[in-house]
Amino acid sequence: MDTMIRAAEPDELTELGEMTATTYLDEGLLTYGAADPYLKVLRDTARRAAHTQILVAADTDGTLLGSVTLVLDGGPYVDVADGPEEAEFRMLVVRNEARGRGIGEALVRECLSRARRAGKRRVVISSSSQMHTAHRLYGRLGFVRAPERDWDPFPGVTLHVFACEL
Repeated sequence: MDTMIRAAEPDELTELGEMTATTYLDEGLLTYGAADPYLKVLRDTARRAAHTQILVAADTDGTLLGSVTLVLDGGPYVDVADGPEEAEFRMLVVRNEARGRGIGEALVRECLSRARRAGKRRVVISSSSQMHTAHRLYGRLGFVRAPERDWDPFPGVTLHVFACEL
């Protein structure tokens, strides 16, 4: 693969926030579209970076192609990780023009690797039901559904949980 997976640089955070928000909007993943209050959270990569690891996929020329938020040690960005043995990742996005190159898989593999090195026993992710491509990726990488952990961030929206034993 001609991309590098690495930690985000501070001067990339605004672009990454816009990439994340745009991807969620383009994919129809926001209940209220452009008026969805979650857009503010998606755009605020600088705040996420203060509490998590923001990983990026970048071309050799530095073009940002995708990103993911990795939560290793609890904090305000934990949705489903339960205790110190679990890590979680969130907000996995790949630019439309970069899809089909294995970037999402490389980002998830890096999350698994970092969680393993941090001594975690499991990585979890929550995902909306319409994210079929992501669900296939998670399955290929060893994630299994954990329906007993599904949750509703707000009424009428259920997120499905997947877990991968390390």
